[in-house]
Amino acid sequence: MSETVTIAQEPAAAIGPGRLVLVVGPSGAGKDTLLRLAQAACIDDQDVVFPRRFVTRESSAAEDNVAVSPEEFRCALDHGDFAVHWEAHGHSYALSLEINDDIRAGRTVVVNVSRMVIGALRGAYANVVVVAITAPPDVLAQRLAARARHSDGNIAERLARSVDDAAAQADVTIVNAGSAEYHGRHLVRVIRNECWRD
Repeated sequence: MSETVTIAQEPAAAIGPGRLVLVVGPSGAGKDTLLRLAQAACIDDQDVVFPRRFVTRESSAAEDNVAVSPEEFRCALDHGDFAVHWEAHGHSYALSLEINDDIRAGRTVVVNVSRMVIGALRGAYANVVVVAITAPPDVLAQRLAARARHSDGNIAERLARSVDDAAAQADVTIVNAGSAEYHGRHLVRVIRNECWRD
């Protein structure tokens, strides 16, 4: 599997003062479920932003992305519309350049990204918090099998992925094997910077 990441060229200073909350974890961990719960809890908070990713894959009930064709993605990339983009599992992913404006305005931006981009994002933004959402291997396998999304590719390969980069270390880990509502509240505390450190 090939995976690459590119950050838009910015001045040398890291972008701040707002916070960038990176939600990462293996397929089947329930990231999108917890993100939906957190977004609902923060719906009235204008200082918390949940931007949609651009993905060269159709949207689904489980994943609310902006679906674009490979040609549309390349055109947006050439136009400089993305703050960061990466490729994984045969698809292209990106976040809009607008997240930089939100962070400069002091907002908290919450995004679901690949673990492979953490190191680059830690270098580009001043205040990064990494939230790893995971679950026991048998739970991950059951969820992926139940989802049965063709674009997930080989389930065993996805479950075996690892990232050795020290910069990819999580600041907080949520083992999402129990109540989604409970774990969603934990994620909200992280987003709001409310006593979440272990």
